[in-house]
Amino acid sequence: MKPKYTFSPRTFLPFATLLVGLVFGYLIFGPKKAQPHSTSGAETAAKVLTYTCSMHPQIRQNEPGTCPLCEMDLTPIDVAVSSDPQVLEMSEAAIRLADIQTTTVGLGQNAGKKLSLSGKIQPDERAASTQVAHIPGRIEQLFISFTGEQVRKGQAVARMYSPPLVAAQQELLEAIRFKGKDSELAEAARSKLRYWKVSDAFIQKVEEGGKIQREITLYADRSGVVMTRKVAVGDYVEEGSALFELSNLSQLWALFEAYEADLAHIRVGNAVQFTTPSLPNRRFTGRIAFIDPLIDPQSRTASLRAEIQNPGGLLKPEMFIQGELSASASAKSALEVPKTAVLWTGKRSVVYLKKPDTELPSFEYREVELGESTSNAYLVLSGLQAGDEVVTNGAFVIDAAAQLNNQQSMMNQLVKADAAVIAGLPDFRRQVSPDFRKELDLLAVAYLKMKDDLVKTNAKASGQHAADLARQLEKMHNPNLPAEAQSFWKNQHGALRQHVARIVSSADVEAQRVQFDFVSQLLIQTFKVYGSGKESLYVQHCPMAFNNRGADWLSGEEKVLNPYFGDEMLNCGFVKENLVQ
Repeated sequence: MKPKYTFSPRTFLPFATLLVGLVFGYLIFGPKKAQPHSTSGAETAAKVLTYTCSMHPQIRQNEPGTCPLCEMDLTPIDVAVSSDPQVLEMSEAAIRLADIQTTTVGLGQNAGKKLSLSGKIQPDERAASTQVAHIPGRIEQLFISFTGEQVRKGQAVARMYSPPLVAAQQELLEAIRFKGKDSELAEAARSKLRYWKVSDAFIQKVEEGGKIQREITLYADRSGVVMTRKVAVGDYVEEGSALFELSNLSQLWALFEAYEADLAHIRVGNAVQFTTPSLPNRRFTGRIAFIDPLIDPQSRTASLRAEIQNPGGLLKPEMFIQGELSASASAKSALEVPKTAVLWTGKRSVVYLKKPDTELPSFEYREVELGESTSNAYLVLSGLQAGDEVVTNGAFVIDAAAQLNNQQSMMNQLVKADAAVIAGLPDFRRQVSPDFRKELDLLAVAYLKMKDDLVKTNAKASGQHAADLARQLEKMHNPNLPAEAQSFWKNQHGALRQHVARIVSSADVEAQRVQFDFVSQLLIQTFKVYGSGKESLYVQHCPMAFNNRGADWLSGEEKVLNPYFGDEMLNCGFVKENLVQ
């Protein structure tokens, strides 16, 4: 009899395990379809990185290390850059990592907006007048006795006793008695009374009655509201003394305060509507007639004036008002760029444009000229067109990448701009005498000693050598030069004296370094214009000086020793050129 086999869970488990192992073994080690050989990994491994200095992008090498100029650690960069020095190419991954965002430049949206303005009602200064006494005397009675009273032209305002008036009437009566009513003497007496604005009716009454009037009534010359009362009963007044100050309140001024940022959108003639808390359901209208040309230094606002008709007297001076002004339509044609897109470098403004239709995302360095600012944008005067796409987030990242790739950036542009300024200088090297050039070289000697003192951060010594430089400048006050060369030297000499004197008078080394920068610029220009008899005179540059603005100086040796940082960054900088060829 054959044995009978039965399967239980205990006997089945080893067989199941063996079967699963055989299947996985076949999948892993069994025959496979041939796959093409990939070399991308090898190519990546073999790719050589380039390392550079963020402050001195002209330094490049194929291995990590430190910058030979400033001893900062070198940074790896991608050497595949655009052939255009103003255009930076970036990968899609880099753009996502840097969170680069762009905005299309368009026409200003602030032109049609409503500006909210606060202000108050004031009297029209052109409607103000002063009621004066036309004759000296004493106030016997006032018919206008309180501020705010309405006065009409021709209304009696006061009664006066006037001794000069009594004497003038006596002269008139005597002239008539002795010379006759139509005599020249009588007419002269009448003219004297008329000069005091005495009415013809008053004069006729005196002549017909033959009796002197001891008092005279004064009448209002203009209509208005009494703003200020200047006299009281019993006061003595002189001819021309002020009795009342009046203002015609049928026309008023609405004065508003506008912030300087909004002035670009406001024009004379703009309509303004306003309300006042005392009449909340009543809206008044007017037009801007005047914009104050001066800004209040405390509030940073300018005053706007609208002329308002007030026939019913509803509006009162000093009332607070809240106005709404429609911005000028002429501002609609102005381009606006978001403030977040603008990088500032001294007087220049820089934005980065995204170039359309490129294989790789590309960004172009662009200098722009900006006008007034609004709440979140600048008006563009030049450099951009409607439809340009500018970077509004990540512009600093792009600029830093351009700097590392030694392309045009904020920092690299500084050197280019300085070169352009120097290129426009005159050339008087063939017009100066050897004696003058020797005096210039003595200036260089004192300057270089001062430079060495600043390298050592020795304010006392640099001040002493600055004094030597000042004395040498005094000797060169009026050299014998041709007219044009003399004129140029006069300007250089005056500026040098001012900045050198500030170094002499300062005991603070940082303040000295600020003035040293000006002295260096002036001397670099001077030696370029007149030449030098020294064997070598190098122009050296530190891009990190003065918060990355950059600064130049002169050196008698090629080795860089930084006078702006001293021991902090002794070797930061590079040689731009040798002035002695």
